[in-house]
Amino acid sequence: MLRTFDIRSALLSLVILVSGLTIWHFSTYVPVTGPVGVELSQEQTGRLTDKNMSAEDIEYYASQGVEFPQLEQIADLGLSREMIDMAGGIRALGISVPDENSTPAPGSLFPSPGQIGTELWATITDPFYVAGTNDMGYGIQMGYSLARVAIGYTLAALVAIPLGFVIGMSPVIYRALDPFIQVLKPISPLAWMPIALFTIGDSELSSIFVIFICSIWPMLTNTAFGVANVRSDWVNVARTHELGSLKTAFTVILPAAAPTIVTGMRISIGIAWLVIVAAEMLVGGTGIGYVVWNEWNGLRLDRMIVAILFIGVVGMLLDALFAQLQRAVAYVE
Repeated sequence: MLRTFDIRSALLSLVILVSGLTIWHFSTYVPVTGPVGVELSQEQTGRLTDKNMSAEDIEYYASQGVEFPQLEQIADLGLSREMIDMAGGIRALGISVPDENSTPAPGSLFPSPGQIGTELWATITDPFYVAGTNDMGYGIQMGYSLARVAIGYTLAALVAIPLGFVIGMSPVIYRALDPFIQVLKPISPLAWMPIALFTIGDSELSSIFVIFICSIWPMLTNTAFGVANVRSDWVNVARTHELGSLKTAFTVILPAAAPTIVTGMRISIGIAWLVIVAAEMLVGGTGIGYVVWNEWNGLRLDRMIVAILFIGVVGMLLDALFAQLQRAVAYVE
């Protein structure tokens, strides 16, 4: 029964994916129409003929979208089309004409799934190239972002989990610190960035600080909640066996609160990954967030979308990692 359910879910996901890609493809499809010809009046054609421009040349250039003012300039040269082509074309003679007079379909400036697939393959096959300070493979840029997240997140865990333990085990400390936690927790992590840049003075350390400050609250509150709600029967059994406070904390309270603590850690890693992308857009330099902003500034939308896809995939993998840890510490009472 469970296997049938999984197969149906997978098929539904596949249908949704194919439907989305199909809509995307047709909304960005541009038919190959070629240049749009220019309609000339009889008077305009007569004026060009009076300047000894052949009817064949008039028809050819008009079909290529060359407007009448440019056609007059060509006629004034007194050269045949073959001679103009031998000289390098119309532009080589100083006459400005458009490359093509085609009208793109609505949405055609947005990259198609095929273009994204081509860029994605190029990125996957060479993720660690270095062609300059601002031109590095997405694998290297992703490494910068993951390193910042790892440092800030680890520091937050080292502070939040022990402090959450203390808060959860002491109702007095919980009531004393709760107002400060409730005031600081809703503040947007990016609101700390200007303060960090001013006080720390280093964009790299400021990004790590922002990760630290955004990661600490879910872990702190979940740890305090999990520790405070451990069943009193289990704690009383530990006291009956005359276990010390430290041993009780590690052998009874920590295992009992572990699912709640890991839930807080899972929430924190998701927030940290969201925030680092925005922080790197602000401070620039390196990182996958900087890549998204840099590609947008260069209007390289295909590369920008590939970077966004990488952000989503890495976020999904990080969440899956903590989901596995969550299952590992789960228990049935």
